[in-house]
Amino acid sequence: MHQRDLCRAIARVTGESVRTIQQLGFSTLRFELPISEADAADSEPQTVDWDQLERERLELAASA
Repeated sequence: MHQRDLCRAIARVTGESVRTIQQLGFSTLRFELPISEADAADSEPQTVDWDQLERERLELAASA
């Protein structure tokens, strides 16, 4: 999948503009080493909860 296709797909699902998605920096994951199915089943998803991150930043700013 090309970067532009990924941004368009994410924009379509989220309702955001393609420009906003590009600014957020979405990208595909590229693994250097092959991952076995067993290892993949045990690993955490490679995601960021942007809402949670923002809440944590606001909490830190309020406590400073």
